[in-house]
Amino acid sequence: MTAYSSTLLKIDERTMRRAVAVGVSGGVDSAVAMHLARRNANDNVVAMHMTNWDANDEDAAAKTCAERERHDAERVCAHLDVPCHHVSFVKEYWTDVFQPYLGGLAVGGTPNPDVACNRLIMFARFLRHARQLGADCVATGHYARVRRTPDGGAQLLRAADRDKDQSYFLSSVRQSALRDALFPIGHLLKPAVRELAHAVGLHTATKRDSVGICFVGKRPFRDFIRQYLPLQPCGPMVDIDSGRVLAEHDGLSMYTHGQRARVGGLSGRWFVVGKRLSENTLTVCSGGDHPALLSTSLLISQPDWVAGAPPARLATAGAMRCAVRVRHTGPISPALIELVGVSGADKVAAVRVTFDEPTKSAPLQHLAMYDGDVCLGGATIV
Repeated sequence: MTAYSSTLLKIDERTMRRAVAVGVSGGVDSAVAMHLARRNANDNVVAMHMTNWDANDEDAAAKTCAERERHDAERVCAHLDVPCHHVSFVKEYWTDVFQPYLGGLAVGGTPNPDVACNRLIMFARFLRHARQLGADCVATGHYARVRRTPDGGAQLLRAADRDKDQSYFLSSVRQSALRDALFPIGHLLKPAVRELAHAVGLHTATKRDSVGICFVGKRPFRDFIRQYLPLQPCGPMVDIDSGRVLAEHDGLSMYTHGQRARVGGLSGRWFVVGKRLSENTLTVCSGGDHPALLSTSLLISQPDWVAGAPPARLATAGAMRCAVRVRHTGPISPALIELVGVSGADKVAAVRVTFDEPTKSAPLQHLAMYDGDVCLGGATIV
C-alpha cells in the first residue's frame, strides 16, 4: 500500500472545510465527479487512484491498459490541480473478491465480482484508508444518489440517468459507509457529464466507457478464466426439451446461465439453461424466450439491507411488495418478498421473492430490491 503524508487530507480547522477523497479511475465519470467536488468551496479535495489487479501478471495488452488508466487519472488531477495519490489493494481484492468469485463459478453459479468489490474494497478498505488519512468522506463517479435522513442515516437512490444507474452494484454497501459516500454525478445524465468534461477541458471527455468485468478487460472470458480455474473436462450439451445431446461443452465454468450457447452444426439461437454438476452436463434451450430460462420465484440469502435492518413493513407483516432487479442490465420488476427464516432481532436469514411476471435469474446471481427510487438492499440468489 502506497504511503504518503496524511496532512494533505486533514480538515482545515480555521475554515472547517470538509476533506473529501475522490476515487479516480482514469475515466470521464470519476474525473467529472472530482471536478464537481472541487467546485464546492467548502471541500478540501484530494484524489486517490486505486489498483486492485496486478497487471504485471497478465499479458502486455492488460499491462498497457492499466498503465493508461493510471496515466489518465494523473493527467486529470494535474489539469484540475488536485493532488493525486495511489493505493494498492491487490492482495485484498484477490482474497475478498476474486477467490470467492472463482469459487462461485466452480460450483456452477453466476456471482458478480463488482458488487463484492464495492462492498468489500471500495466502500470498506478504500474508505477506511481514506479515513485514516483524515478524509471525512469519499466521492466516486458512480451513477447513483444519496439522500440524508433526519436521523443521520443515508438512503441509496437510483441515478437520474436510468440507463447508467449503478445502484444495483452498490446495493450491498453498508450503511456506515454510505453515510460517508458522495456521488457527485448521480443527478446528471451521461451526455451532460461529457459536456461538462468538455467545458472544463478534460481530455477524458470523449473516452469510451469501460464495460464488462473489470479484471477481464477486453479479453475473451474463457481465455482469461482458464488461467485460474482447474482444467475441467468436456461433457454433453443437452437439449432440455428433447434430452438429445447436441454437442460437447468446454467445461461448465465457461458458461453462465442465460448466455448464448454456440452449438456447432445447428441453426437457431441456443441459450444456457442450467448445469448438472454431478453429471458434468450443460442443459440448453432453443430461443431466448424459452420458459426454462424464466423463474416465477426464488430465494435470496442473508440480504444486505441499506438501512442496516429490513424495512419495517417486512419485519412487521412478514411480507411486502417492492421491485427487484436481477441483473444490472435487466428490468426492474414488481414482486412480493416474504420472510422465510429470521436470525437474531433484526437480521433476515432468507427471503422468498415471487415475481409478478416470470423473470430470468441464475444461482449466486445478485438481486437488488427497490421501493420506488430507493434501493432497499441486495442479496445473493440461492
